[in-house]
Amino acid sequence: MTKAKLLATLAFVALPTFAAAEFEISGYTGIQEAPHAKVTGNDPDNGVSTNLNFTAGWEGKPFAMPPYYGFRGTWWRNENLGFGVEYTHAKVYADADTLQTAGYSRFELTDGINILTANATYRWNDKWASGAVTPYVGGGLGFTFPHVDIEASAGGPHTWEYQITGAAARLYAGAKYDINDTWAVFGEYQFTYSKQDIDLDNGGNVQFDLITNALNVGLSYTF
Repeated sequence: MTKAKLLATLAFVALPTFAAAEFEISGYTGIQEAPHAKVTGNDPDNGVSTNLNFTAGWEGKPFAMPPYYGFRGTWWRNENLGFGVEYTHAKVYADADTLQTAGYSRFELTDGINILTANATYRWNDKWASGAVTPYVGGGLGFTFPHVDIEASAGGPHTWEYQITGAAARLYAGAKYDINDTWAVFGEYQFTYSKQDIDLDNGGNVQFDLITNALNVGLSYTF
């Protein structure tokens, strides 16, 4: 199933559930980066070592195409507590030093790490700044379905496809500023964790735990 079909199916299933309540749709972009990750596995075409064991340094490049972005839908059950779903299109490129030392010409998840979670969010409705600012915190659990782009420098098959690779989680905290009763802007910090268990087209495999940190800015619409 493609990424677009998966998101459309989830939205179709969720819509009847959310139809009769205060619902908030949010979109965001921002600055996203990822700390180093320990990579293990086996790659028969790797010219450095078929038994993988290296540390990958990442570049996030949030404003390069395709950019970093995300969408969140929240169903507010009462004044403080909401539930919903969130999709984040984050990405990572192995840096030049990693590519050279690990034996790869490409090692990246750049049409998205693609994290999808079911969230719970708590907001403080005793608003700040004369009632205009609402702080909030939240988190979610789900899975990741990245677009894998891996190719060894020595040649062999180019793994270039979407895969469901493992569990994912996120935490976020921020504040929303109401423009009016419908529209608001917000800023937040967001942390994500995802388990990457990737199958290579040559029969090998790659595993690593991926963390991202992001500062997001966005726009929300409530109806």
